[in-house]
Amino acid sequence: MADLVLREDTDHVARLVLNSPSNFNALSLEMIDALSDALRMIEADDTIRAVILAATGKAFSAGHDLRQMQAARKNEDTGRAAYDQLFGRCAGMMQMIPALPQPVIAEVQGIATAAGCQLVASCDLAVAAEGVRFGVNGVNIGLFCSTPMVALTRAVPPKAAFEMLTTGEFILAERARELGLVNRVVPAGELSGTAMEMARLIASKLPSAVRMGKRAFHEQLRLGLSAAYDSAGATMCENMMLPDTDEGINAFLEKRKPGWN
Repeated sequence: MADLVLREDTDHVARLVLNSPSNFNALSLEMIDALSDALRMIEADDTIRAVILAATGKAFSAGHDLRQMQAARKNEDTGRAAYDQLFGRCAGMMQMIPALPQPVIAEVQGIATAAGCQLVASCDLAVAAEGVRFGVNGVNIGLFCSTPMVALTRAVPPKAAFEMLTTGEFILAERARELGLVNRVVPAGELSGTAMEMARLIASKLPSAVRMGKRAFHEQLRLGLSAAYDSAGATMCENMMLPDTDEGINAFLEKRKPGWN
């Protein structure tokens, strides 16, 4: 299981790589658990300031492992319990990504379908190679992508998400960028470099401010307008009281680089 997700640290950036190309990096229970373990380790690692989530092979992820799901169905006594476990653990893993203190960038190649598309939508940022296809096309085999829908509808406009969910059609990377599912689309040869460049830029900022900001960003999304301003205002006050923020503002006013601890 340890080999299902590889980790490469460069400076203050952790690059997690889904490593099951033979089944297109399917989100089996084993893959979900391996990725969850990797995210927990990063959460506790104060040296890491940004995360890249990438994959080996021809696909970023083809979604859940259908063979594993069908095998569970054959046992009528435990089939429903097995599905409850699979989707519950997957939902928990997906929620770990926005809850992680560090921003997470999806580095997407090939295809990202069903729960694979959900994984991209769950990340804070995404860079895709030209020609990448995104889909939530479970409806084509009679399985509506209800759990991928949760992350997707929080990343793209509702009507666009519903069209993808009900038609089962793919969208290309440029359309995904237009809808807000990905931030940048680049030639395949520039994919890893672009993701790393973005991660290093984020890692160069004051870590405590970025961590506060990510937490505040996701908190305010769940609130009404007035409550969102109250929550964001409290974070601004907390941020202003940091000694490193004081140093950063003074450095800007004095036209010099900040000497952050």
